[in-house]
Amino acid sequence: MGRFEETEIKYLKGIGEARAKLLASELEISSFKDLLDYYPFRYVDRSKFYQISELTGEMPLVQIRGHFVNFIIEGEGKSKRMRGIFTDGHRMMEAIWFAGISKLREIYRCGTEYVMFGKPTVYNGGWQMAHPELEAYDPTRPPTGLQGIYSLTEALRRRGITQRVIQTAVRNLLSHQNFATIAETLPQAVTAHYRFPSLSETYKALHFPEETQLLQRARQRMKFEELFYLELQILRYSQRRNHQLKGHIFSRIGDYFNHYYSECIPFELTGAQKRVLKEIRADMRTGRQMNRLLQGDVGSGKTMVAFMSMLMSADNGFQSCLMAPTEILAGQHYATISSWAEKIGLRTALLTGSTRAKARREILAALASGEIHIIVGTHALLEERVEFKTLGLAVIDEQHRFGVAQRARMWGKGSVPPHVLVMTATPIPRTLAMTVYGDLDVSVIDELPPGRKPIETWLRTDANRAEVNRHIWRQLQEGRQIYIVYPLIHENEKLDLRSLEDGLQRVRDTFKDVEVSFVHGQMKPSEKEYQMQKFVEGRSRIMVATTVIEVGVNVPNATVMVIENAERFGLSQLHQLRGRVGRGADRSWCILMSKDKIAAITRKRLNIMTSTTDGFLVSEADLQLRGPGDMEGTQQSGIAFNLKIANLATDGQIVQAARNVAEAILAANPQICGAQGEKDGGGVMPDSGLLDVAGDSTQWRLSDSDIHILAAELHRRFDHKLDWSLIS
Repeated sequence: MGRFEETEIKYLKGIGEARAKLLASELEISSFKDLLDYYPFRYVDRSKFYQISELTGEMPLVQIRGHFVNFIIEGEGKSKRMRGIFTDGHRMMEAIWFAGISKLREIYRCGTEYVMFGKPTVYNGGWQMAHPELEAYDPTRPPTGLQGIYSLTEALRRRGITQRVIQTAVRNLLSHQNFATIAETLPQAVTAHYRFPSLSETYKALHFPEETQLLQRARQRMKFEELFYLELQILRYSQRRNHQLKGHIFSRIGDYFNHYYSECIPFELTGAQKRVLKEIRADMRTGRQMNRLLQGDVGSGKTMVAFMSMLMSADNGFQSCLMAPTEILAGQHYATISSWAEKIGLRTALLTGSTRAKARREILAALASGEIHIIVGTHALLEERVEFKTLGLAVIDEQHRFGVAQRARMWGKGSVPPHVLVMTATPIPRTLAMTVYGDLDVSVIDELPPGRKPIETWLRTDANRAEVNRHIWRQLQEGRQIYIVYPLIHENEKLDLRSLEDGLQRVRDTFKDVEVSFVHGQMKPSEKEYQMQKFVEGRSRIMVATTVIEVGVNVPNATVMVIENAERFGLSQLHQLRGRVGRGADRSWCILMSKDKIAAITRKRLNIMTSTTDGFLVSEADLQLRGPGDMEGTQQSGIAFNLKIANLATDGQIVQAARNVAEAILAANPQICGAQGEKDGGGVMPDSGLLDVAGDSTQWRLSDSDIHILAAELHRRFDHKLDWSLIS
């Protein structure tokens, strides 16, 4: 970036040392560039004046023309405040201030005509504005149009940094004599193709839009820019790793795979499973490390795909491991995989934190000698003393529960990193997957095995409790098992929610003579395991639990999942809990119990659950309603998701367009990756149709100046230098 953008904010007219320190601590604004990138979070129309009689509680910010008839100062010290009685000539309302009263009383006069701007609220049966903006009405100056509103903290307001102060500072910055020297941040090839405004025009339109259309174009450019550099960095990271990280070559499909597939497989694979196995097979033959994300809804057959991939590893003389986040889930996987493996003579083992010392020593020795072909475990597999003879494939289940550093430790278990297959039953929306997991190839199992019946989902309240209990009784009489999930372990006076502690007794009182298990996160592992096994073996018929059963419990005989206070759970979590039933051939139900009175948005969320069992539709809806949320543990190493204006939840089309351009630019200019590649690729970027661009494709061979723009921006945004010897 040029010197202008890097100038400290204290040197801007109207800021100074004290305000600069405050802006840095409260808003992380330290430079001119930081202030330019501090965009308004919404815009209001300042061309319209409202009458007090027109006000409603839903109005965010309005302006009213009128004058004060009186000022009243009340209280002393910290409780001192000033009320101003304001009239538009027809009705009256109140303005109130809690700080800077002495100065304000000197400035404002009764009888002078002002424009008062702020959020109206109801107080004591009348309208009130707290700390409104006021300016003298000038009949010769027409009302302005759109005005940006900036997010401010209470500490800033108390110290006199108001909307007007920020607006004035930005205006001074945009009119600075050196503003015209601001360096462009997008290659000219991109701005020309999409007809984006220049960076200086974009900043002016974002902060002081003259019309809605210009604002929309400016926002579109900045959203594209943020997402373009994010996608470009992810793709560079992926391509560099593909060139640098060699992988084992699995050149053959042998007896283990062929014998199991033709003689032992307990069911016909779905078309989706076969397709994914072909994708995995292709990866393992390349000589590069496979890094593939396997998505599949609950019950779609991911474990079978993982096992068949392990057979490919065994056929080529390599070992495999499967790492799960909990002992319960690891135990379930081990029981399944070992029963399949023994049919073809493969040795398996289970290693967790609870594995006893003698058994652990035997397992570690057999693993190091190569006698164990497949090992299933928890984080215990990452310990330094766990050594493989030849680890060829690492499968990581529910991988979002493992951090980047933990996953990387698995790579160090051999001189050549193993192929990696990460699995998740939490469906990830496409726009999020291509960004959060942008350096992974993605496979999706989008079919359920034949014979699986869709789970019926009901939404019920306490008024329907008797109906729900009768349904549970009928299922118990038919020999089925039941889950009942609570949001809390213990009762909490501050939260009006049902607890497991109270619910367990209610369940026992309601369903007398029925054996009940219970599990929660505060139990000792041994007790939790005992309670789980009772339910898995059918010795208990009802499982009362918290969300610890969200993953890793496979009881085909369970047909009813009751979720108490369902309004407190996210859609993805509700879908995961729903997936604990419907794992057999019997008809199954998920019953969402909520309070009688819930917010409209909450009801909409729960109605999504009752309308579909498609996990990908649920996840898309969840992303739209809640946003991307916390991506900790899933972000790629060295890549930050510092999006100021783009939104992965709502800007899916722009995400795709930005990725298309990034892919095409890297294909046509492989030197950007800092790795050797095809020099005459001439990547093609199909037009997305999103940005109204004529033509169906374009060549993305960049000029030297464009490549230097990319280099400078990638370095600034991600603190990562390109190999300039390859660029120059």
